[in-house]
Amino acid sequence: MTRHAVATAGAPAAIGPYSQGIAAGELVFCSGQIGLDPASGNLVEGGVEAQAERALRNLAAVLDAAGCSFGDVVKTTLFLADIADFTTVNRVYGRFMPDPPPARSTFAVGALPKGALVEVEAIAVRARS
Repeated sequence: MTRHAVATAGAPAAIGPYSQGIAAGELVFCSGQIGLDPASGNLVEGGVEAQAERALRNLAAVLDAAGCSFGDVVKTTLFLADIADFTTVNRVYGRFMPDPPPARSTFAVGALPKGALVEVEAIAVRARS
């Protein structure tokens, strides 16, 4: 099996030794995205709702670079700095996901990179070419 890095300027560059995504056969594994503005590299202002929206837009850009969309996503994982933000993030997340939504896990964590409030990662399945 061959694997290829997925990269796009539509999402922030990796801030460590990892790829924005990896395509392996029909599977696409997207690294976690936080609410960083791709142009400035800074967290967007506006709290958890704005960060969730930006993180999902960043994830959409990585999926697009791999030839996928949210309709191809089979599993997501959400990481929250504060579980009290679950309802707000869930509302934003619901605007991006098709019906039926993918399987999902959500965790409260001690901290996220750059002081982010939310991070989202995904696994997608590309259509056979």
